[in-house]
Amino acid sequence: MAHCGQNMKILITGAYGFVGTNLCRHLAGKGHECIALDLPDARRDDVPYSSFLSWDDLAALPAVDTVVHLAGKAHDTKNTSAPQSYFDVNVGLTQRIFSAAEGKAKRFIYFSSIKALDGDTPYAQSKREAEKWLNGRAIVLEPAMIHGPGNKGNLNLLVKVVKKGIPWPLAAFENRRSFTSIGNICAAVEALAERGENGTYPICDDAPVGTNRLIELIAEAYGMKARLWKVPRWIMRLTASAGTVLHLPLNGERLGKLTEDSLVDNSAIRAALGWDRMPVGAEEGLKATLAEFARADRLEESPRRETKEVNHV
Repeated sequence: MAHCGQNMKILITGAYGFVGTNLCRHLAGKGHECIALDLPDARRDDVPYSSFLSWDDLAALPAVDTVVHLAGKAHDTKNTSAPQSYFDVNVGLTQRIFSAAEGKAKRFIYFSSIKALDGDTPYAQSKREAEKWLNGRAIVLEPAMIHGPGNKGNLNLLVKVVKKGIPWPLAAFENRRSFTSIGNICAAVEALAERGENGTYPICDDAPVGTNRLIELIAEAYGMKARLWKVPRWIMRLTASAGTVLHLPLNGERLGKLTEDSLVDNSAIRAALGWDRMPVGAEEGLKATLAEFARADRLEESPRRETKEVNHV
């Protein structure tokens, strides 16, 4: 698999978020210079950016090889955000940074979402509108769920279930989902920054992972046994139907989301980069992520145990 052969200057917006920090560390480790663009109070000293810009500095952006636009308003799972706020940030901010970078950057990489394809939430609609506004003038990435050390994301709920020893009663459904390792994100962005062509590229790991297999991987990382219950589908559907009527946590809509396939095709980006496969395998990436989760949890729990022992003595 080819590696980038020249040192580049890359501006990263949303620089201190999960993807931005991992991307900067990856790129700086390959000899590239990274410039941060973010909110002043987000700035940290443990990420190897060469310089920092705030949003007030947009008019004075330096010349760079590539802008990677990560900043945006993420999906609010509690649905407390005003719908217009997604468009103000995900569309309006994209327009501002793209306009400021015109004539100063050779390439513009916009991080959208796979939900932009057919999602009906304000988040998905705002991402889709930003893609439409860019209109082929940028490299657009549509990642499936990104994971990596330091960010559990939507994996967090499932990790909590497994850690508590709660059985997974939906094992009979055998659904599969596409994920995206942060390692694949970083490698793809580096390659695109050097030689990418404008276009829209869904991105994910090469192989989907079944929810049952994911639960096994989580249990393995925590040294536990996976508790997979294959309750007959008709029983779970009947339970969910009752939940819809009685307004219970497990209802028909939630059952559908938990058991449906969510598959993404990454062939377009592999073809664009001349890759036969993504650098990080699906299970390889998940194991690395989950191992880091388990390590972090052990470190967090260790002081608690020590405090209890001291108090006991």
